[in-house]
Amino acid sequence: MKGISNVNVATIFASYPERYQQPLLQIRELIFETAASLVVVGELEESLKWNQPSYATKVTKSGSPIRIDRFGSEKIAVYFHCQTTLVEEFRALFGEVFEFSKNRAIVLDPEQELPIKELTFCIERALTYHKK
Repeated sequence: MKGISNVNVATIFASYPERYQQPLLQIRELIFETAASLVVVGELEESLKWNQPSYATKVTKSGSPIRIDRFGSEKIAVYFHCQTTLVEEFRALFGEVFEFSKNRAIVLDPEQELPIKELTFCIERALTYHKK
């Protein structure tokens, strides 16, 4: 697993209860693995935006930022920029797999196994959004 070099991001992950921390770290790793597999993406910048871990393609500007965090009191979410068509596209493709929050997020149950194949697709689309 890729280490967290940003102290503020590390603090946020450390503050999550275990039931949220593990799946969020798994999604974080999936974001980095997906980015590494796409030459066009380049290095990701990991930071905090709105006190949530955020992943952006600052160098290549190939994609739209992805944020991850808790969602309400029982769920976790992968957030996307609300002015993109990403969540609309994901809803059309994976409406039976994911729960959604308006045009902003994929909502997941931290107690369930993550749908890795579908999440990987969504992450790839976000990281290459401006390269359509």
